[in-house]
Amino acid sequence: MNVYNMKKLQNKVAVVTGASKGIGAGIAKSLAAEGAAVVVNYASAKEGAEKVVEEIVSAGGKALAVQGDVSKAVDVERLFAETEAAFGNVNVLVNNAGVYQFGTLEQITEDEFHRQFNINVLGLLLATQGAVKRFGDNGGSVINIGSTATRITPPGSSVYTGTKGAVDSITQVLSKELGPKNIRVNSINPGMVETEGTHAAGFIGSDFQTDLVKTTPLGRIGQPDDIAPIAVFLASDDSRWLTGETIIASGGVR
Repeated sequence: MNVYNMKKLQNKVAVVTGASKGIGAGIAKSLAAEGAAVVVNYASAKEGAEKVVEEIVSAGGKALAVQGDVSKAVDVERLFAETEAAFGNVNVLVNNAGVYQFGTLEQITEDEFHRQFNINVLGLLLATQGAVKRFGDNGGSVINIGSTATRITPPGSSVYTGTKGAVDSITQVLSKELGPKNIRVNSINPGMVETEGTHAAGFIGSDFQTDLVKTTPLGRIGQPDDIAPIAVFLASDDSRWLTGETIIASGGVR
């Protein structure tokens, strides 16, 4: 094959958690377009995950949908076992699965605290454990999805912002811990992105969105297609000298 025609992720295998919609779906499709075989993980939205797989396969790519709750070790083990059986060694993990619910201090409950931390933090750690066990001798790339919430700290987001602050710290720790194995760990921290989730949460069209756009140098909120190319870069050898980095993908919001 002509080296100039090679895709950036040819012969690589990627697992994207929470990829049935939104940012995860956009990343999964972009990784596949660059040649990766992609496992589209989902917790409950089977139809959405299968639609993403169908789009990838119809465009000539390789993909498989695998159900699994990333906050449960047994599900994560099955996710990676099925990935290995279908495609072989994993090269890329995108820790995208995440949940959020905003509420004042008075509204925080034990259940909601544990729901967000279990998926956003424990899930990231368990999925990374699973991937690291199956990265080959050449190492791999772990891409965490954080949030600019850790920079703009909006009122009512104590639990969610707390989880994403943990993601920022874990990215730094694991980049040092896994570097000797040639495993790179970086984070993409998006600002507000228009997805099914932000529509359902009532953010789209809200005063919060209006105020955020006013303080965004590039003058709009993000789209999944704004985030996906950054994930392709971090998954590819183009970023081989980057680890422990946090890329703030927010249109300039700080």
